[in-house]
Amino acid sequence: MPAEGLNWLPGKELMTYEEMLRICSLFVTMGVEKIRITGGEPFVRKELLPFLKNLSQINGVQELTLTTNGVLTAPFIPGLKEIGINTVNLSLDTLNRERFIQITHRDELDNVLESLQSFLHHDFEVKINAVVMEGLNIEDMIPLVELTKSLPIAVRFIEEMPFNGESHQVTLHWNAQRILEHIQGRFPNIKKIIDTPHSTSYNFHIPGHKGNVGIIAAYSRSFCGTCNRIRITPTGVLRTCLYDNGKLNIKSALREGKKDEVLKSMVTQAILKKAENGWETEKARDRHEPAHESMATIGG
Repeated sequence: MPAEGLNWLPGKELMTYEEMLRICSLFVTMGVEKIRITGGEPFVRKELLPFLKNLSQINGVQELTLTTNGVLTAPFIPGLKEIGINTVNLSLDTLNRERFIQITHRDELDNVLESLQSFLHHDFEVKINAVVMEGLNIEDMIPLVELTKSLPIAVRFIEEMPFNGESHQVTLHWNAQRILEHIQGRFPNIKKIIDTPHSTSYNFHIPGHKGNVGIIAAYSRSFCGTCNRIRITPTGVLRTCLYDNGKLNIKSALREGKKDEVLKSMVTQAILKKAENGWETEKARDRHEPAHESMATIGG
C-alpha cells in the first residue's frame, strides 16, 4: 500500500457481510469447499470474527483460512482458533526493521512478529509469504529460510508481480529458478518434496529443519494449468485469475435481485471463459487497464 494510503471507496460500494455470506453459500452449493479471507489485514474491517464464525457454519465448507499481514491480528487469534480456523498465510517480506519500514511504509514489524508467535503458540499451520524484490529484500531470503530450522512453518518466496499500483513494468531478474539457486547456495542439500494437488508453490525441504520452503512462480505463471482459484474483490468483482480485470460483478447482480439459479449461470459462464493461463488473461485485458493496480485493492 502506498505510504499516503489509498482513496477509500464509499461503504456502499463494498460488499456487506450478508452479501458475502450469500455469495459464499452459493459457491459452496456449486462445489467450492475451501474459502480464504484475504488482506492486507482483514481485521481492519470491524466485526470480522462473527462473520468468520457464520462462514464456518455454512454446510459444505471443509476449510476456512486467512491471509493477513499480521498488524492487527494478534488479539483475535484465540477467537480464530475457537471458530476452527487452523491455517493462515502471513505476509512478511523481511525480518529487518528498517527494510520492513522501507517496504511497507509502516513501523509494524513487532506486531507482525507477535502475531507469528501467537499463531505458533496456538498450533496454527503457518505459511509465511515473502515477495522477492530486487533492491529491497534479497538479503532477507536466507534469514527467512533459516526460520524453518527451528519453527514448523512454510516460508514461501513469491516472484514479484506488477500489482504495485505503479505504471512501470516489472523486470523479473529474480524468477523461481534464480530464487532456488540462491537458496541452494546456502543450503545445497535442499530437496524437492511432493506438492499438494492444485498447489501454486513448488515445495522443498532442508534435512534437519522443522519447516519447509516454497517458491511461487507468480509472474512466470508456470502453475496455471493446475490453478483452481476464484477470487472475489471487496467490490464484488469475480476474477478467475489475478491478471484478469474482472468481467462479472456479483454484488451488482445480487442488488438487482437476481435469483440463485441465475447467479449460478452467470458464475458458470464467467468461469468457462477463463483463459488457458495468466499470459493469455493479461493479453485479453482492456488496453486502457494494464495489470498494475495495487494488491491492496485486489486482496492479497
